[in-house]
Amino acid sequence: MNVEEIIKTQKKIPLPSRTLIHLMLVNNKIMERITGALKPYGVSPQQFNVLRILRGQGDRPANLSTLNDRMVSKMSNTTRLVDKLLAKGFVDRAICEANRRKVEITITAEGLAVLEKMDEVMRLTEADLVAGLSDTELIELNTLLDKI
Repeated sequence: MNVEEIIKTQKKIPLPSRTLIHLMLVNNKIMERITGALKPYGVSPQQFNVLRILRGQGDRPANLSTLNDRMVSKMSNTTRLVDKLLAKGFVDRAICEANRRKVEITITAEGLAVLEKMDEVMRLTEADLVAGLSDTELIELNTLLDKI
């Protein structure tokens, strides 16, 4: 991916700026591919993330704060994400009996079933996105990204 070609500039971009622009372009490409892979299921990447978090909870419900803390993309509209998943039948929401101010969210059997289908599509999408990198290069890239 040539940054200068994509943003159509002849100017020499300072290396720190070029690097950040490059990361943003790569992020956009990744998000476009993930969004496209999830589109047939009517689920956004953020909704997919919520479903994965809930599955990881096992039998324990999660509250909105837990979901927001564990989300890859932090946002203030977690309630809206849960509402959309609730409307699709992928999650259940209940008032906590011990603390009536707390809302408990769990994934439904239907949510688990659709998540399993999405998992396979996501595995293929992820593999395709990093197909040009060896395992050693992926480890190195992760090490470098950890430094940012």
